[in-house]
Amino acid sequence: MYEIGVLRPRELGTSEIDAWREMQREQPHLDNPFLSPDFALVMGEVSDRVRVAVIRDGDGIAGFLPYEERSGVGAAVGAWVSLCQGVVHRPGAVFEAGRLLRACGLHVWEFGCLVRDQPWFAPYVTLTQDAVVLDLTEGYQAYLKGLRERSPKFLKTTQYKERKLGRDAGEVTSTFAVSPGDVEQFRLLRTWKSGQYARSGRADRFARPWVVELVERLHAIDSKDFGGVLSMLYADGTPVAGHFGLRSRSTLVGWFPAYDPEFAKYSPGLIQHLRMAEAAAEAGLDAIDLSVGAGYEYKDALASRTVPVAEGVVRRRTARAGVHWARTEPVRLARRAVLGTPALYRLADRVLKSYGKRRVTS
Repeated sequence: MYEIGVLRPRELGTSEIDAWREMQREQPHLDNPFLSPDFALVMGEVSDRVRVAVIRDGDGIAGFLPYEERSGVGAAVGAWVSLCQGVVHRPGAVFEAGRLLRACGLHVWEFGCLVRDQPWFAPYVTLTQDAVVLDLTEGYQAYLKGLRERSPKFLKTTQYKERKLGRDAGEVTSTFAVSPGDVEQFRLLRTWKSGQYARSGRADRFARPWVVELVERLHAIDSKDFGGVLSMLYADGTPVAGHFGLRSRSTLVGWFPAYDPEFAKYSPGLIQHLRMAEAAAEAGLDAIDLSVGAGYEYKDALASRTVPVAEGVVRRRTARAGVHWARTEPVRLARRAVLGTPALYRLADRVLKSYGKRRVTS
């Protein structure tokens, strides 16, 4: 038997945060920065909807479920930008989804990027996709050797473009972790990313003030367990590409990559990813997680391996959950059909990009 208490992130004590981090260290698949107490704490400063269910049994703390709550519906912390969610738990712990929801006062719990090995949510999975991982456990040269075997044309072309960028624009250099004090480079990356969203017809994450505040707060953190990492690529000292992601002890998660479109012919984003992988390995990280790779050919090319992530929804047998089903299920079914049918996905992507192009040029 276990008991569940619900706290705001700022109400967590030192012993609870220490237990949370220990659970992540004990189980590498849970050592994702989006599952860390640090991410929940910062999101709790940005939004008053963030909660943490603390699960206890006779042996102490058995697990943590961080979530955001809106009118009885729970979702990932920072759901619009989050790339991982689930229960962080002690090895061997067992839970029951319905009881978790009742204890949290939730009628519905939506998950969009559920970490693997969460059997209590397995009956509610509606879609499984593969997240792309760059394996750096044996160092960058071992990763590069594997990349050369898996994607020889991709690697050869990218290295050629890096040399050409150096000849045409000046020496190519990179910085793995730009200082949080360098606000101009961070602002530049966000400008590039907003432009990319517009051109592709996607919603601009950085048009939301809370997202800007979130990433700025995260960039200011650099501890052994967690950090916000701004990486930049330069040609003759001029920024041409960059990436902002989150780091745990072992894993860097790809989050906001972007580049200056004036240098597009050199594929600076691909060069940036290889430079970033090299620096991450030197920093002692074991992996870069690029999240779901569907529709992104460069992710398939860079991948050492993939890991499954799931999406779905848990609903209790309540009237409010029924209303949620009626409102969201048609959209969910349509999205599942598009993601599960390559031809439909390509068509949807072309439509969005066409819309984005008209919006940018109008």
